[in-house]
Amino acid sequence: MNIVIVDDNATNLIIIEKILRKAGYEHLVLLSSAKELYQFMELDSPSMAEVPVDLILMDMMMPEIDGVEACRTILGQERFRDIPIIFVTAMGDSNKLAEALDAGALDYVMKPINKVELLARIRSTLRLKHEKDWHKERDKRIQYELELAKQVQLSMLSSPIRDDKVDISAVYRPSFELAGDLYAWYPIGPNRYGVMLLDMMGHGISSSLVCMYIYSALKDTIVGLGDPIAVMQELNRRMNQLGRADSLINYYFTAIYFVLDTDKRTIEYVNAGHPAGIANVDGEIRLLEEGCCALGFFDRVDIAKGKIEYRDEACVLLYTDGLAEWLAEGGENAPGMLMQSLQGRNVREPAELLEQLQPESGKEAPKDDMCLVMVSTK
Repeated sequence: MNIVIVDDNATNLIIIEKILRKAGYEHLVLLSSAKELYQFMELDSPSMAEVPVDLILMDMMMPEIDGVEACRTILGQERFRDIPIIFVTAMGDSNKLAEALDAGALDYVMKPINKVELLARIRSTLRLKHEKDWHKERDKRIQYELELAKQVQLSMLSSPIRDDKVDISAVYRPSFELAGDLYAWYPIGPNRYGVMLLDMMGHGISSSLVCMYIYSALKDTIVGLGDPIAVMQELNRRMNQLGRADSLINYYFTAIYFVLDTDKRTIEYVNAGHPAGIANVDGEIRLLEEGCCALGFFDRVDIAKGKIEYRDEACVLLYTDGLAEWLAEGGENAPGMLMQSLQGRNVREPAELLEQLQPESGKEAPKDDMCLVMVSTK
């Protein structure tokens, strides 16, 4: 434990040093000015390494640079902002003491020094610093684990499919939190593909865990059942397995799932409370609106299946509400913007489509998870 004592009076330095050493504090650094403190703290160094200091005891009235200015300068640097500073001063001016506290000092002790008072304030301040350091370390560990969880989530997302029948790909821009968006697609038979986009309620760890729980059942459900109504009913059943009668939170998600059959040239889909998917079918724009409510609300849901047929080619866009809000304030104009883009621009990559739309949005970064899935037949 390193305690730095700063005072231009050598006698005061000796007195404080003796009090602290007698109380068991051994690692002390004695400095006679704010300039020496700056040098010791490597204030002008470009390095962001932290100087190991647990506490600074500093005189308020010092030549050239006074304690208040030194306090403000030290705590103004990000790497030193959590170092506690206690002023040891003979100045009784309440305005000056208030200025010192406003500059970031945690406490002050009046001269002549009362040994019992000084040690009590040091112990109290160091306890606070220990608590703050513990919370910082815990936050770092949590942040590391959240970043790891985010990487696990990203690894679950399906890779693009590009064959002689279809192109399926997505662009995904997560917010700073753990994501609640998930997309997946699987071949489910000769020239048949099951494509899913879902958006879990909320953000953070709990929503992410529920999202991963659904993902664990997604492949077997889509490949095993295939049919949009059967898939949505099974996912709704899975969500209800998480429900608890005494829980204040009922998790749910919105989703669109469709089966593309490139032989029969059909798109069969269910929209479970999700923003309507957009399909360009032989030059005609269609919305994927048929379906049911979001999944997880009720034990049983009545589901209507939509069906679209095409002759030559089809392109389908699925997106989350985060993308809609990024494109247009409130998200209301987003479907029109996407329909216009899908109809008027010859693009086959979702990332390319977003690049073309971004100048119109006037925004640089999404506030929410943002996902766009594009499926194009050949």
